[in-house]
Amino acid sequence: MTSGFVRRATTACVVAALVIATASAAFGDDVPSLKDLFEGKFLVGCAVSRSGLLLNDQLISKHFNAVTAENSMKWESVHPWPDTYRFIEADAIVDYAEKNGMVVIGHTLVWHQQTPSWVFTDENGREVTREVLLERMREHIHTVVGRYKGRVRGWDVVNEAIDDSTGGLRNTPWRRIIGDDYIEWAFRFAHEADPDAELYYNDYSTTDPKKREAIYNLVKGLIDKGIRVDGIGMQGHWDIQSPSEQNIRYAIERFASLGVRVHITELDVSVFPWSDRSNKYANGLPEAVENVHAARYAMMFRVFQDYSDVIERVTFWGITDAGSWKNNYPVARRTDYPLLFDRQGQPKAAFWAVVNTVLDSADVVQTISQ
Repeated sequence: MTSGFVRRATTACVVAALVIATASAAFGDDVPSLKDLFEGKFLVGCAVSRSGLLLNDQLISKHFNAVTAENSMKWESVHPWPDTYRFIEADAIVDYAEKNGMVVIGHTLVWHQQTPSWVFTDENGREVTREVLLERMREHIHTVVGRYKGRVRGWDVVNEAIDDSTGGLRNTPWRRIIGDDYIEWAFRFAHEADPDAELYYNDYSTTDPKKREAIYNLVKGLIDKGIRVDGIGMQGHWDIQSPSEQNIRYAIERFASLGVRVHITELDVSVFPWSDRSNKYANGLPEAVENVHAARYAMMFRVFQDYSDVIERVTFWGITDAGSWKNNYPVARRTDYPLLFDRQGQPKAAFWAVVNTVLDSADVVQTISQ
């Protein structure tokens, strides 16, 4: 059995060599499929939009067996006004997934962002009562989840409810009007709407010890009350410096100890440490940084495979660098390279580093030289 040190050294050497090789690697049969590589371990998913399906059809159908609607199932998209639902975008994603034999994940039912202000106010602009907001929540969840009953495997029922600084519940309109039990009601309503759908709690900074424990306690409290929670989504908006491998492992083990499945959601790895707000890679990524980026992805996928008995899904938040929110978000203002495929849809060194966590070095070299 190869030692961890030798394996990591071999991976690093191959990654360095593949930086050049990936530039000429054509999309096609000579590029291994991610979903095939990890078959039997976990699903490999991506966040999509209706337009993204058209632009990246080949990449999506080849590499992924699960899709999450990046924005098309959020409240402001499907329920922009009190008496209006718009399902065109969401329907297109579900139809595409079914046509291609892919699992659909619904995102998200209750969140403090991308929810229209009318949800929380009456016709005079005053906050509604607890009873009114609970009924609006129930009606929305029953309508959206009910529409896709039997077609969506699982739902991010509540998203990002934990306050980063205090570790308590975030002071959102949901909590202020309904109370701390708004999360319980969201899960109850989702289960009523589709008793067979899996239900998840999803959040970021899950590797931070304080927030990790807050999420653990939140989900444990729900389970102790007999409320169905099937999984915890660990948002992977990470970078080339953090989180540490140890903290990723701790979080997976802690959440899995609750008896729920772990989902790695919204995965992208920025080439900028969190504190770096420069735009120093606007004209391209230096080879040395590309190597570090690739090695980070390799580390993460080795960890994911170590816990494949509890990890159900790894979902990238996007498909190519061109479509990543880290390049298109209004406040980004910098050129980032967070995903496995570049702006032209070609596999990057990070892609081959991930591949190399499954295949040995000889297999990878043979694959790209065909």
